[in-house]
Amino acid sequence: MKIATWNVNSIRARMERLCAWLAAQAPDVLCLQETKVEDNVFPALELESLGYHAAAYGQKTYNGVAVLARQPFDDIVRGFGDGIEDAQARFLVVRVGKLRVGSLYVPNGQAVGTDKFRYKLAWLERWRAWLATHADVSQPLVFCGDINVAPEDRDVHDPEAWRDQVMCHPDERAALAEVRRWGLVDVFRQLNPDASQYTWWDYRQLSFPKNRGLRIDHILCTQGMAAGCRSVVIDRDARKGQAPSDHAPVVAEFADL
Repeated sequence: MKIATWNVNSIRARMERLCAWLAAQAPDVLCLQETKVEDNVFPALELESLGYHAAAYGQKTYNGVAVLARQPFDDIVRGFGDGIEDAQARFLVVRVGKLRVGSLYVPNGQAVGTDKFRYKLAWLERWRAWLATHADVSQPLVFCGDINVAPEDRDVHDPEAWRDQVMCHPDERAALAEVRRWGLVDVFRQLNPDASQYTWWDYRQLSFPKNRGLRIDHILCTQGMAAGCRSVVIDRDARKGQAPSDHAPVVAEFADL
């Protein structure tokens, strides 16, 4: 089973690229982030013509997440459902056969000490609370997405330059570690313990050609599922060429569930 995640940075701007990538890579499940469209204009019919069912949770211009799957799915959850008013579309969970799949777009945080940074930390706490209330660590569960946290210095091209900055700050690293402590495994790091590879590069200052990136897009799954993970790769080629997303897809292959 091939499961992938990709922050496409506007599905409308990247639709041609997305369709070509789906045809070439043929994942069983693809989680998308920053779709930036409302659900009523999400291109579900175009994706269906490629063999994918689609669930979306979006909003105009900003944010937005989706799950594409070759199999039909059910048990669709949009948002944490925790009673906190939040208009930002960032959390979507569906059930594909025996597997629950979550597509996440964690807030960036903008700058340490701002309201947006505090919102990010609170959002990570809400994700941890959702797991405690709505998930079962003994069952197959995978969360894919732009988590906007580089967990360790080896996930950063220049740790000193990024020290205590947003996406690398100790508080958000600790918050993500607390989420993982519930029972989620970073399968890229499990299979690539010493690698320094990245999933996001700024559009500015030739960051991609110079490989000045961060690993902030992740595939996290429960222990039983992680044991069947055979490979995890970052598709740098999808970041190349004209008008790419600033993120590369991450692709994991698992034993059949």
